[in-house]
Amino acid sequence: MVRDEERPLRADARRNRDKILAAAVRVFAEEGLNAHLERIAREAGVGTATLYRNFPTREALVEAAHRNEVAQLCDVVTELLAAKPPYEALRAWTRLFMDYATAKLGMADALRALAASGGDPYARSHDMIRDAIATLMDACAAAGAIRADISPADMFAALAGIALTSAKPEQRAQAERLLDLTLDGLKSAPA
Repeated sequence: MVRDEERPLRADARRNRDKILAAAVRVFAEEGLNAHLERIAREAGVGTATLYRNFPTREALVEAAHRNEVAQLCDVVTELLAAKPPYEALRAWTRLFMDYATAKLGMADALRALAASGGDPYARSHDMIRDAIATLMDACAAAGAIRADISPADMFAALAGIALTSAKPEQRAQAERLLDLTLDGLKSAPA
């Protein structure tokens, strides 16, 4: 017998769930953990019953919103590599990482409260992000576009540092400069 949480969602239910998650990220980023769930439902264009059917608790919604943001960030790697040369795909992805970091910064209080209550919103996110970076860096290295002596863990640390110092929306120009500096440092030296 298939349990409810294992059944695939109907297309309309999937769309509603996605709209709720996107609205949750925006509203939690603006208002923090105490944001009204009714506002999230309203911004998603669904009723509160639909929100609670998908996410019975505030904590479940915070965790799902964060995991969804990480999944979207990591899933786009394949599309970027199909559409752009590897180095340009890596460059584009670092900008998406900063978008993610900005959203995460806005949700920081909600994520901290979830962790304090025993939840682990970061359970797989760091591994997923490192894997995404590794895929991009492997493609770049295979193309001879970047140095081979920098690990995905090093790159993740650099991106996390930039995010810690420059993730606020008003700091975006600084973040762009720091990303360019980091990426320039990755480039292979000319032969």
